[in-house]
Amino acid sequence: MKLKNLRCQIDSLDKKIIQLLNARARITLNVARVKRQAGKSVYSPDRELDVLKRIALVNKGPLGNSSLEAIYREIMSSALNLGASLKIAYLGPEATFSHLAALKRFGSRVEYLPCKSITDVFLEVEKDKADYGVVPIENSIEGAVSYTLDMFIDSDLKICSQIILDVAHNLLANCRKEQIKKVYSIGQVFGQCRIWLQENLPQAQLVEVSSTTAAAQIARKEKNSACIASLLAANVYKLKVLARDIEDSPHNITRFLVVGKMDVPQTNRDRTSIMFSIKDKVGALHDMLLPFKKYSINLTKIESRPSKKKAWDYYFYVDLEGHRENPRVKKALEGLENKCKFLKILGSYPVGV
Repeated sequence: MKLKNLRCQIDSLDKKIIQLLNARARITLNVARVKRQAGKSVYSPDRELDVLKRIALVNKGPLGNSSLEAIYREIMSSALNLGASLKIAYLGPEATFSHLAALKRFGSRVEYLPCKSITDVFLEVEKDKADYGVVPIENSIEGAVSYTLDMFIDSDLKICSQIILDVAHNLLANCRKEQIKKVYSIGQVFGQCRIWLQENLPQAQLVEVSSTTAAAQIARKEKNSACIASLLAANVYKLKVLARDIEDSPHNITRFLVVGKMDVPQTNRDRTSIMFSIKDKVGALHDMLLPFKKYSINLTKIESRPSKKKAWDYYFYVDLEGHRENPRVKKALEGLENKCKFLKILGSYPVGV
C-alpha cells in the first residue's frame, strides 16, 4: 500500500477522533452542570479510576495501557478545564517533583498554583484559592514527610486521592562533569544519591537549597556548578543532562496525596487514613490495634508524631485497607474511637489512581 493512501486513512481517522472527542466534551459539560447543581466537585477520583479500568479492559493494542492512560489523562484534564476553572496548589516552584505528581494526576490543561511550603498548599485550599492541593507524604527510601503529617492534626482538609511517582534523579549542568565544583539540591535527594555522588563527584561540595528547582536556577547561573533535579527542570531551565537516573535504589518511589474539601465515594480498591492519640498507660497502643485485628482490617502504614502540645504525647498516623463506609472498617473505627483519646478520619480514597 502506498504511503499516500496510508496517510489518507490516518487523516480520515483523525477527523472521526476529533468528532468523538468533541461529542465526549459536550457530555462532560452536562455532567459538570449536574454536579454543580448537586453541590459536588467536578473532579471525581472514583470515576477517574473507573474510566482507566474500562479503557484497559477494552484495549486490544498495539498501544499499551500506559500509553492510553497518558492520553486519557490529557482528555480528562481538558474536560476538567471545560467544566470549571480547576486550580491545583502544589509544593513549588515549577518543575519540582510535586509539580510532576500534580501533572501526572491532573494533566496540563488545569491551572497550577506553586506554593513555597506544604503549609501554604493547605492554606490555599482551605481559603478556596485552590480547589485541591498536592503534597508529598512518604518516600520509599527516606520515609515519611513529617511536615505533611503534622498539617493533618489541625487541618479539616480531606485526602481525596493518592499519586505514586517513580522518582528519577539526574545530574544537570552547563559545564562538563569534571569541571563541577558544587552540586545543589535538597537534603533528601542527596540522601537518595549518596553512593553515586561518592563514586563520581567525590571532590564536589554538596549544597542544600529549598527545592530541586531552586537548585536548577542556581546551576544555570553559577559557573562550574550542577544540580540534581528532574528532566522537566532541565527543559525549563535550559540545562544539559550529564547523567540520568543517578539514584542509588532503582525503586525510588514517592507517594503524594491530593487534599480537598469533598469526601470520595467507595470503589472496589480503597484506602482510609486516620490519626489518633492514646491514653498514657501500659499497652495502650496494643489496645488501639485490637479492633483492626478483630474485623480483619489490614494496616499498611503506622507512623508516630509528637503532638507538640505536651511532652511525650504522640499522635499516630495509620493507613488501612478499605473505605470508611465499608461495614467492617466502620465497626473497627467505632471500636478504636471507644478506646482512644482522639480520632480523626483524614479521608477514604481509591488507591488505583
